Amino acid sequence: MTKVITDEKLIDEVLTRGVENIFPSREELKKVLISGKRIRLYCGYDPTAKSLHLGNAISINKLGQFQKLGHEVIFLVGDFTGMIGDPTDKSAARKKMTRKEILENSKNYQQQASKYLKFEGENPVIIKYNSEWNSKLTFDNVIDLASNFTAQQMFQREMFQERIKNEKPIYLHEFLYPLAQGYDSIAIDVDLEIGGNDQMFNMLCGRDLMKAIKNKEKFVMTMKLLADEKGTKMGKTEGNVVNLDEIPENMFGQIMAWSDGLINPGFELCTNLAENVVAEIKEKMKNPNNNPRDLKLQLAYEITKINYGETAAKKAQENFINTFSKKQTPKYIKAYEAHENVLDFMVSAGLATSKSDARRKIEQGGVTIGDEKVIVGELILNKDLHDGKVMKVGKKDFVKIKF
Repeated sequence: MTKVITDEKLIDEVLTRGVENIFPSREELKKVLISGKRIRLYCGYDPTAKSLHLGNAISINKLGQFQKLGHEVIFLVGDFTGMIGDPTDKSAARKKMTRKEILENSKNYQQQASKYLKFEGENPVIIKYNSEWNSKLTFDNVIDLASNFTAQQMFQREMFQERIKNEKPIYLHEFLYPLAQGYDSIAIDVDLEIGGNDQMFNMLCGRDLMKAIKNKEKFVMTMKLLADEKGTKMGKTEGNVVNLDEIPENMFGQIMAWSDGLINPGFELCTNLAENVVAEIKEKMKNPNNNPRDLKLQLAYEITKINYGETAAKKAQENFINTFSKKQTPKYIKAYEAHENVLDFMVSAGLATSKSDARRKIEQGGVTIGDEKVIVGELILNKDLHDGKVMKVGKKDFVKIKF
């Protein structure tokens, strides 16, 4: 039987580092953990993209901390909820995805999460898919579950208020998302759910359902989001998301491109450095004589090391220094399938957040293919001219064009 660790210092660190809130309270969850009870906990990940990202890794890492304490951890793939589409923080309904698309996206999730979790050996993490139970619900079941919530609860959510204000549609299926996520807690009978602070509403819906249906307390732990001092989150919109399937050199370079405001939260949320080391780094950031770039090099190294190991992290660091300090081209450049239109290619390769963003970068003179600068009037990729060549955007982004 798995031994549960009840060391108060370790438990305090798990319950505070990177944690925004615990419901109903941190003290009550601590009491349960110190008692030696082995709890079951989970976090869910909707496969809306082909890779998990560093924001997901924050909660995955927290699951790993509970696993090390000896608790039962479930890594839940939201193959059902992913087809609904979480409306949280969205100004418009998500594009609906098929089961085939969802499963294709999630096929490498376990491998990526294995950098933070153990899926084999003693006390392995269990991987589950929520279609297992949600697909079996009848219309009667859904009506019964929905009777635990009011329409006002849903309409009061900030993103829905924004849509009403901007006369944008709110679809009924979007109201069902927190219901489906909440039912996950019932189906796997958990004691604790972990997720980003932006998931608080959905997770608390699960807590309400657990009380109503099983008369059981479910703890909810919300994690801090990776954001700078202005509250700007890491994400696709900001163009600074770091996917876990990036090669080490790209991962390192993308972290180096972060704003200085992400250094402190990056060390707290994305590394396993001791708390006293993280505190020292925060003090160094206050000193104007210290160059934030040096601390960012350390941050990029630590994150890359977690995902790819020490040797790969050292190579990535060396590659970055040679590329950006000595003006050399990177040794390792990821290839992307070419689109005929340059703007489409830049968006699909993650070099721009939209076609208009891509056009702006071209107009500013920051895009080259090989040694040639891309100009607005010539936006077509040609196999004979461009196959195998490197596109560079700004000072830090390199991709190889592949037909």
